Parts: sequence; C-alpha cells; structure tokens
Amino acid sequence: MERSVSSHQRSGLRLALLALAQFIIAVDYNIVYVALPDIGKALDFSPQTLQWVVSSYAVAFGGFLLFGGRAADRLGARRMFVAALILFGASALVGGLAGSAEVLVAARAVQGLGGALLFPSTLTLIVTSFEEGPARNRALAVWGATGSGGLAAGALLGGVLTQSLGWEWVFFFMVPLAAVALLGVPSLLAPDAPRTGPRQGFDIPGALVVTLGATLVVFGLVSGPESGWAAPRVLGSLIVGVLLTASFFGIEARTRAPLAPLRMFRNRSLITSMMVAFLHMSALSGGYYLFTTYIQNILDYNALQAGLAFLPLGVLAMLAGGKIAAAMLNKRGLRATLSLGMLIYGIGMAAMALGMVTGGTYWAVLPGVAVYGFGGGLAFTSIFATAGSGVDPAEQGVASALASTAQQIGAAVGLAVILVIANSGLDLSAGAPAPSDGDVVSGLRAAGWVTAAAALLGALAALNLRKPPTRQSAVTGTESEQGEVSVSR
Repeated sequence: MERSVSSHQRSGLRLALLALAQFIIAVDYNIVYVALPDIGKALDFSPQTLQWVVSSYAVAFGGFLLFGGRAADRLGARRMFVAALILFGASALVGGLAGSAEVLVAARAVQGLGGALLFPSTLTLIVTSFEEGPARNRALAVWGATGSGGLAAGALLGGVLTQSLGWEWVFFFMVPLAAVALLGVPSLLAPDAPRTGPRQGFDIPGALVVTLGATLVVFGLVSGPESGWAAPRVLGSLIVGVLLTASFFGIEARTRAPLAPLRMFRNRSLITSMMVAFLHMSALSGGYYLFTTYIQNILDYNALQAGLAFLPLGVLAMLAGGKIAAAMLNKRGLRATLSLGMLIYGIGMAAMALGMVTGGTYWAVLPGVAVYGFGGGLAFTSIFATAGSGVDPAEQGVASALASTAQQIGAAVGLAVILVIANSGLDLSAGAPAPSDGDVVSGLRAAGWVTAAAALLGALAALNLRKPPTRQSAVTGTESEQGEVSVSR
C-alpha cells in the first residue's frame, strides 16, 4: 500500500512539474504587454519598433517549434526539457538586465527558442508518462488549465510588477520559476530511455528549411501592419517562406529519417487538431487585443486595472480546461468536446463585441469575456488531446509541435487581420488628429465579429473527427481512428 501511495504521489508531483513548465510558457506570453510603454521609454524604442519586444519572441517560438518537437523525439524529451529551461531562464535574466533595445530584442528571441524547445518536450513527457484514456485526459486537463490560468496571471502579474518594481521584473520573475522547475527534474523525471534498433539520423536539411520557412512567414505576418503589406521585406519574407515550407514536403518524401513523416499528415485527428489550433489561436490573439484595447483606450484602465480585468477570463478558462474538460473528454469524446468548446468560444467573442459601445462599462463586456474564457479553456485542452491521439509515442513531440506551430501561425495571422480590420476606418498617419472613441469602437466591434466567425469555423472543423465508437464496439475493444480508448482497455 505504501508503495502504491508513493507511486501515486510521485505521479502527482511529476504532473505538477510539467504543469509548472506550461505555466512558465503561458505567463511569458502575456506578462510583457502591460510593461511595453515603460520598456519603450526606458530603452528608447520607437512606436514602430516597440512591437518587436513581442514579435521577436513570436518569430523564434513559431519558427523553431517543429525543430523542437523532433529534437524531443530524437534526442530525448527530458534532455530537451532541461536545455529549454536553462535557455529560458538565462535569456529572461539578460532581458531584465538589458540596457539597449537591441539586447532586449535578442534576449526575447532566445526566450522564444527556449519556449519552442520547452513546449513539445513538456507535452511529450505528459503523453508518454500517462496512459491514453482517463489518466492522460486528466493530465492534459491539468496542463491545459494551468496554461489558461497562466495567460490571465501573466496580464495581472505584468501590471503588478511593472507598477510596483519596474518593467525589468517582468523578466526577472521568470528566472526563479525556471530554476524551481530545473530542481525538480532529477527526482521526478526518469532519464530518457536508450534508443533501440538502428540509430536514426536527424533530418538537418528538413529542420533548417522548415524552421527558416516558418520563421520568414511569421516575420512577414508580424511586419505587415507596421511596414505595409506591399513592402519588399514583407512580400519577400512571405513568398520565400511559403516556397521553403512547400519544398520541405519534397525533402521529407526523399529523406530516410524525416523530421515530420508524411504519413503523419494522413492522421485525421492530427490534421483536424492543426486546423482547429490555427483558428483557436487566431481568435485568442484577436480577442486579447480587442479586449485590452477597449478597456485601456476606451475605458481608461491603467495597467494594474487591466490585469485585474482579465481574472474572470482566466478563472473560467482554468475551470473549463481542468475537471470539466477531463470529464467531457472521458464521457463524450474528442469530437463533441472540441466542437462544443469552440462553439462556446465563438458565442463569447460575439457577446463581447456586442458589449463594446461608446460610453460603455466593463460590466457590459464581462459576460462575453467570461463565456469566451470558458469555451477557450475547454477547446485548448481538447486540441492537444486530439493531436496526440493515435500517434506513436516516438512521434508525440513532432505531433504536438505541428499542432503548436499551427497555433503560433494562427496567432500571427489572427492579430495581423484584426489590426487591419480594427484600424481600417482610422487615420493613423503622423500629424492626424486622434480618432474619436466612436470610430475606435466601431473598428473593434467589426474585428470582434471576425474573431467570433473564426471560432465558429473551428467548431465546424472539429466535426471532421470521427464519431466515437458505439458502446458495443467499444466493449469488444475496437478503437476509433481518432484514438479513443476502448472501455475494455
């Protein structure tokens, strides 16, 4: 009995460690936003270049995710987990000590690389440590709830730290978190198992091509709103990035040790999760921007108030991404849970857009924000349960990286589209008078409808998953294409 309890406690501590890693990634995604004005003043960023405090992280994160996923599979998830935490903590320290804009942007890019290595290794350790079915669903639910809570905590912590200690502490705060996670590795994560059979190579050409291609695509997308979509660096980046990405599939078809075996793209669950992940993050990045802009520019909230305004969203996202997601995944399956989550997500986005009016209040948008937080948390957990379903354990890293890459590209595309729509009726040229609140709100509402449509399209895409097996086939041990676990198992 003591051995059983000890094993159970160890499993719980292992999950807590992996959830902490996800919390680190999620917090870092949001914590810098409210500190941007202070960072701009301290390090002499221009209004046009300040976005690169965020974009340099996004470019590195999105560009290196697939490389990080395959590295976790080939070199070992535990090794990559440790390397990623070291990179993450060291670059956060350099960011807090940065005395120039160039140093900070470079530190943020390295942080993005650390995140690209940490995310797939964490997810790989979860899906390989917990058996597919209820145990894995519960683990993914804790992981998803922690990520959803981290997004809201990042906004709140960013406001508190910036206002009380200074902008540097949004970076310093990440250092002890990474150190605590590193301290837990030796006792909670088993060493990577030695590879059996013939040693496989690492597809260096494929890794370089897809990393550079994805990086250029993300770079072009985040540069478009600032430089103009017809600018040579924007068009050039997008065209070359798309061509490199297309050539990646040719490389994978010919190499003996592909980075992402082409047969994986015949996995219906994985492709569906990638489509929904793209739409989910498009809506999330757009919704976050709209909500932040409305409460700060229209309702005149300061950084701390804006951070507090995100708490209901985070709490409900954690609730949905935790026990509710696990219960629904076990009872209703991936298809129903993912589709319902995205449907609720879209309804919440639409309700938030309706609440945005000139002379409005926070309480008018709160119901929509709460609903979209709940639906988003439910969908987030389901997306990655879908991505890893039916995938060989040796390829879990690249499967999670494919889904996460779709998320990051979706975030860049979503934010770019939302910025274009929200600002389409405004004159933002130098010397032009400040736009009226009515014009700003009109643009925000129009963009809000687009985010709602993206989420609802994701709900429809989720229906591409096969229905779970009937009770009779489940009892006999049949497993559906989407990787649902049979009752007899």
